[in-house]
Amino acid sequence: MLRDALITLLRRDRGLRRFFWYLFYQVLAGGTSGQTSWGFMNYGYMPVDVAEPALILKPEDEPERFCIQLYHHLASATQLKEKDVLEVGSGRGGGASYLKRYFEPKSLVGVDFSSKAVTFCRDNYAVDGLAFQVGDAEALAFADESFDVVLNVESSHCYGDLDAFFSEVKRVLRPGGYFLYTDSRTDFQWDDHYQHLQNSGLNIIKTEDITQNVLAALDKDHERKSHLIQAKIPKILAKPLQEFAGMKGSTFYENLKAGKIIYFVFILRKAIPA
Repeated sequence: MLRDALITLLRRDRGLRRFFWYLFYQVLAGGTSGQTSWGFMNYGYMPVDVAEPALILKPEDEPERFCIQLYHHLASATQLKEKDVLEVGSGRGGGASYLKRYFEPKSLVGVDFSSKAVTFCRDNYAVDGLAFQVGDAEALAFADESFDVVLNVESSHCYGDLDAFFSEVKRVLRPGGYFLYTDSRTDFQWDDHYQHLQNSGLNIIKTEDITQNVLAALDKDHERKSHLIQAKIPKILAKPLQEFAGMKGSTFYENLKAGKIIYFVFILRKAIPA
């Protein structure tokens, strides 16, 4: 009952939603700052189409394969090499580090509203051309037309004003630049969310439902996540983190399985002036 009431409040109150998630990520980043082997917070992706080629990873990246595969699937939609890339909502930085090392953009900046998460990233990733800074997705501290590609992975559900975020993405993208975007929404939020995207001023190039891919990844990655939480996460954070991580039996997992939550990929592009 209390959980349902909180979810309803977060959906209705933009300011409360931002504040709740800010506190959550600050506490999470602070309570797990010593866990350097945990670089990702996404639900993961697993190919279900046998035609999709297997991703080859370095041994040190293999433990977080499923989380990496979500970034790989999203980033493969366009060319990143020698591009200026921005990730909004970079979290623990594993995705940004992977993209910089494997896709070789000229520069990659990760922005997150959790100062503790940014500190973690700065302390743990020494990659040339990769930087992290505290920032607000709804008021990005960059000049107009600064980036060729903007990515956003499982972060937008925390924002108070989606229209402001999409407007900022459009502003900082160069003409012809790409917005690579993935997150989940409930089935009854879907139409409204799609309308926000249509109103963004960006052209929707591709829409993809990857719900089954995410479910498959959650199934395959369950044992690793369970061990990580049991062995390395403070007990006070263990139960909420199991829900947050979409573990089997969690509300998120069951709703995803039942089709009540849809996990999507959108590829959008900023128009080139005639």
